[in-house]
This record gives sequence, structure tokens and C-alpha cells, in this order.
Amino acid sequence: MGRFRSILAVVLACVTVFLVSCSSATEVKPPTYTSAKLELIGKYTSSIEAMRDRLPELAKLIQDENWVFTKNFIRGPLGELRAKMSQVERNLLPNDQPKAKEVGQQVIEDLIGIDAGAEAQDYKATIRSYAALKKDIDAFLGLTPKA
Repeated sequence: MGRFRSILAVVLACVTVFLVSCSSATEVKPPTYTSAKLELIGKYTSSIEAMRDRLPELAKLIQDENWVFTKNFIRGPLGELRAKMSQVERNLLPNDQPKAKEVGQQVIEDLIGIDAGAEAQDYKATIRSYAALKKDIDAFLGLTPKA
């Protein structure tokens, strides 16, 4: 009986080696963007770019120290900015999402800084937050895939 177990173990080992050697390895492809996702991201990105193109208007309001309209501008024309950025974040590849969320959070903090500066009528703090907002929006757009 002991001899039978030894032979059976060797035969099972040979069968296992044969089956493993005959199997084909599946190639793991990194995740990529589909054309539908690229189109969707492009739609949201174009909205963000349109908002970014309106930033000189905000700079003029800050420069004129028109605090009421500065606050209105970040709530009006820039009010949808965070929502559009969130929609882009959700459609990015899983590896790109954390960095996009981090930059998106910085944009929110910049908008809060502009609002707080306008509330306090502090030109330096407001313009500093404006410069950071412009830089962070460009950084976010740099993370998005191009069609």
C-alpha cells in the first residue's frame, strides 16, 4: 500500500506539471479609456475650460476691488466648476482618480479663499487665492486624457 501511494503521488505530480505547462497565460492589459469615456470626459473638460477662460473677468473684479460681484462670480459662472470636476474624476482611470480628487479639493479651497478674501475685502489674500485657483484648474486639466 505504501508503494502504491508513492507511485500515485508521482503520477499526480506529472499530471499537474503537464496541465500547468499546457495552459496558456492570459496577458493582463492595463486599463484604457474607451472612445465613449473619452467623449464623455471631453464634454465635461470643455465645460471646465470654458469656465477657466472666464477667469480674467474674475481677476478684473478682484483688481477693481468689487467684492460683491467677486462673490457673485464665484457662485454664478464658476458655481458648476466643482460638479463638472467631480464628473471628470469619476470617469478617469482608477490610478488617476486620487490625484484628480486631490487637485479638485485644492480648487474648492481656492474658491473658499477667494470668497473669504472678498468677504474681508482683503485684496492680497483674494488675488493670492485667484492665482492658486488658476494654477490648480490648469493642473486638473493636465490630468485629463486627450482624445
